[in-house]
Amino acid sequence: MIVMEHFLSGAAKLGIELNTQQLNQFQVYYHKLIEYNQRINLTSITDYKEVQLKHFLDSLTVVLAFKQTGLNGNLSIIDIGSGAGFPGLPLKIAFPNVKLVLLEATRKKADFLTNLIHTLNLDYVESLTGRAEEIAHQSKYRQRFFIVLSRAVATLPTLAELTLPFSTIGGRTIIQKKGDIADELKDSAKAIELLGGSQPEIRKIIIPELDDNLYLVTIDKLFPTPAKYPRRPGIPIKRPIV
Repeated sequence: MIVMEHFLSGAAKLGIELNTQQLNQFQVYYHKLIEYNQRINLTSITDYKEVQLKHFLDSLTVVLAFKQTGLNGNLSIIDIGSGAGFPGLPLKIAFPNVKLVLLEATRKKADFLTNLIHTLNLDYVESLTGRAEEIAHQSKYRQRFFIVLSRAVATLPTLAELTLPFSTIGGRTIIQKKGDIADELKDSAKAIELLGGSQPEIRKIIIPELDDNLYLVTIDKLFPTPAKYPRRPGIPIKRPIV
C-alpha cells in the first residue's frame, strides 16, 4: 500500500480512525478518479498526496459540524452537487452505516459515481442525476435528510435555496467554504431565514495538513421551507434571494 501517513494523521485529528479495508477503498477511489479524469473533467487535482488532503481529508472535516448523536447510526445524508463524490463518498467510506444520496446534475459525473459505488461495494448509497431545483420538489427527497452537504457549488444565498429544502426539521445543512466569506454571510441572511434556517454558525478548520482558510457554515432547519422554493432551474443562481 502506498503510504498515506498525512491523510491518516489528519483524519486522526478529526477523531476518525480508518481500518485497512477503508484505506484500500480510498486507494481504489483515487485510482478510479484518475482513470475517469482522463475522459471527463472531475478534478484539476491529481497528485496522490494532494488528492488525499485536498479532497479526501477536506471532505471528512464536515464531521466537525455534525451533531453528537447519530454519527455511527443510520444517518440520512444528501450531498448536493456531488461532482466527483466530495464530500459525500469519503464520509461514507469512513462511516459505512450512514445512508447517502449523491445528487449530481451532470450525467457523466453521476455515471462515474455509480461505477465507483459498485466498485467500492458500498451499501445504502444512491447516485441521483438531476437539478437540485427540481429534485427538491419530489416528496421522496424534500425535507427528508438529517444532514445536507455542499462543497464549493455556489455562493451562500444560492446554496441556501438549493440545500435547505432537503433538510428535515431539526436537521442540519453543512456548507464547505474557503476564503473571505463575510460578504456572502451578510448577503445570505434573508434567504436562510425565508427558507426556514437558523442563523449560521461558522467554524474555521484548523488542521496542519490543510489550508488555513477553510470554513464550515452550519445552518439548522427550524421551520418548513415554503412550497415554492427552490425556484425553477437556474433562477437561484441568476437571481439569489438577498
